[in-house]
Amino acid sequence: MKFYNYLLLLLGFLRNPKRVGSVIPSSKWLAQKVVHSVPWNEVSSIAELGSGTGAITRLVQHHIADPTKVFLFERDPGMRKRLKSTYPHFQVSSNASYLYKKITQEDLQSVDCVICGLPFFNFSNEMRQRILDQIQLALKPGGTLIVYQFSLQMKRTLNHYFIIEDVAFVPSNFPPAFVYVCRKK
Repeated sequence: MKFYNYLLLLLGFLRNPKRVGSVIPSSKWLAQKVVHSVPWNEVSSIAELGSGTGAITRLVQHHIADPTKVFLFERDPGMRKRLKSTYPHFQVSSNASYLYKKITQEDLQSVDCVICGLPFFNFSNEMRQRILDQIQLALKPGGTLIVYQFSLQMKRTLNHYFIIEDVAFVPSNFPPAFVYVCRKK
């Protein structure tokens, strides 16, 4: 299974390097840091943008209660197919640019938490803006946004949209990552 996940990421990267943030799955340490940053007692709906091979999704699954709505977004068709078969009870979609539309199709006005591992550094300013606008629109007032990136490049941009409560460095990942824990203003 691990080999298959590595292969999926590598093929996704080769097909579209601007859309895949890393050629290997997130480490268990990064996944644990992200998932432990979620205020689970406040979450009845959650979206994960850039689910990839499901390194974080696997841990999310262990923390949710039965009626919790989970939305996964993954552009790569191979990884998306794998997510759909592994997590048939989650909503799996291809384009995070339609986050708000997808949640309203499920009769929700907002989600309590968004986890985002999208490679913002690789995106055009327009694409970055569109995704951040969708997160802002979809996240409930006071909701939690957790973003993991491989640089501090997004700090100023995130600070414009959200209140950054914490930035943690996770060296036990390749490449090492920063985890931003933010709250919607």
